[in-house]
Amino acid sequence: MLDLKDITLHYGASQILHGIDLSAETGRITCVMGTNGVGKTSLLKVIAGRHGASGGHYRLDGEEVTNRPAHVLAKKGVASVPQGREIFPLMTVRENLETGFACLPRTERMVADEIFELFPVLREMENRRGGDLSGGQQQQLAIGRALVTKPKLLLLDEPTEGIQPNIIQQIGRVIRYLKDQGSMAIVLVEQYFDFAYDLADHFHVLRRGAVILEGDRARIDRDTLLRNVSV
Repeated sequence: MLDLKDITLHYGASQILHGIDLSAETGRITCVMGTNGVGKTSLLKVIAGRHGASGGHYRLDGEEVTNRPAHVLAKKGVASVPQGREIFPLMTVRENLETGFACLPRTERMVADEIFELFPVLREMENRRGGDLSGGQQQQLAIGRALVTKPKLLLLDEPTEGIQPNIIQQIGRVIRYLKDQGSMAIVLVEQYFDFAYDLADHFHVLRRGAVILEGDRARIDRDTLLRNVSV
């Protein structure tokens, strides 16, 4: 579904990503790990079309899409749940979910019941403003909004950040459920080691904008992985 080759990224004169190769398959969770400031969020922004790469190639479902803008990639099936959630605080839960309609054909613009089944609190608070929700509820809303777009590729940036433990468990169950449906590839950026290790099928560890360790869960020793993602 996703294939990156030799992706580089600069912010002005500063190089952030150095020759990143990364692939993500439908029905699997690919986890990008590393300490703060190593380029994880920048990598997701390239994949989502929010930042153009300086070099390299990006293919989505076999199609070359390097440096296509975010709205084009969204229509091609890329959905992003950004760090900080970025929900609209003055819009209701229902209105936030409906912002996902923009990249769908008119005949498909509906909020599926499955989203409320995965996150019952969104049904309960459907008419509440997004800004009135707790952090955990906002995270559920952000994931639900991404799912409205019926993605082929789902990008999750630190979904456990600032979230209470019971909501983390629920989000973990939802991510596993989405994987098991076999209809999307999932790329997860996560620093909560146990959460990531429990979910992921494949790991890429970044350091200073480059991949230093990569492989399937079965091939990477847990202690080796932990050592490479620790400060």
